[in-house]
Amino acid sequence: MKIEHIAMYVVELERARDFFVKYLGGKSNDGYHNVKTDFRSYFISFEGGARLELMTKPEIIDADKPLNRTGYAHIAFSVGSKGKVDELTERLRADGYEVVSGPRTTGDGYYESCIVAVEGNQIEITV
Repeated sequence: MKIEHIAMYVVELERARDFFVKYLGGKSNDGYHNVKTDFRSYFISFEGGARLELMTKPEIIDADKPLNRTGYAHIAFSVGSKGKVDELTERLRADGYEVVSGPRTTGDGYYESCIVAVEGNQIEITV
């Protein structure tokens, strides 16, 4: 068994899609639009087969997302090396994203950084 995809509701669909394509190498499909409900989505595919479905609909509410909360904590992306973790973290920081930790080696041996992006959700960048 494998996880087929992870889905995420967002308010700004194209902006979220552009983030995952620009910074994390995702490939987007052409999108889907249900004209009856105005539901819209994109599937973003990543190297290795992982997929992320980004979705929106008119009644979506962007509630507060404290970093320490129940539910999904972050999405982690492996970029292949410590140097690439450092490079992408600095690129995101320079582009105005909040880096909340790292780059660092964690107590359980991961080299990672965490940023807040895509409407307050954490993205972890790891080797």
